Amino acid sequence: MSPTIIFLNGTSSSGKTTLAKELQEQLDQPYLHLALDQFRDSLPDKFRGLNSPREAPGARGLNVVPSVNTDSYTTSIVFGDTGKLMLKGMRKAMAAMATVGNNIIVDDIILETNFLNEYLRIFQKLEVYFVGVRCPIEVVSERESNRLGRFPGTAASHLVICHEHDVYDIEVNTAVHSPKECASLILKRMQIPPTAFAELRRLRLY
Repeated sequence: MSPTIIFLNGTSSSGKTTLAKELQEQLDQPYLHLALDQFRDSLPDKFRGLNSPREAPGARGLNVVPSVNTDSYTTSIVFGDTGKLMLKGMRKAMAAMATVGNNIIVDDIILETNFLNEYLRIFQKLEVYFVGVRCPIEVVSERESNRLGRFPGTAASHLVICHEHDVYDIEVNTAVHSPKECASLILKRMQIPPTAFAELRRLRLY
């Protein structure tokens, strides 16, 4: 049987990790949960910056950059050259896991347009169910405030770019449905072949 990829794309604190674990429980076959956070944590501490200046190790890896204006507070996640090199390896590692026969659940955030294009190329010959994990900004903001290690305004900074492509096999709303219900909806959609990645390739690459 050919391997299957379930790609969960959503903002920080939208509920992707909880949903991935629920999918693992409901799916009959084993699915490996491969998350951006796992690869991010592999970076040396000095390459994980907090408002690090340009050319500093923190700016070259993953830099958390706060921004305050008159009516809002946002925190951007900015990858430098080292961080983007890690991301390229992450995507190829995910594809390699699937290519040898593993079913996988990808838990990631499309933070730049080219990030999605790279997934479209690397997953070219693989079956991918692209899932939009949605959650209203007021709900994710509350979740962020209650989670250790999360910076306020992170989800707000990438809410638009994360879903800008607006093409999915299925979208779920974790503020409306429980993880169990969201997983059941995804499994129901998986009864027929996916179409989103093929449509995105037609629109974006060819």
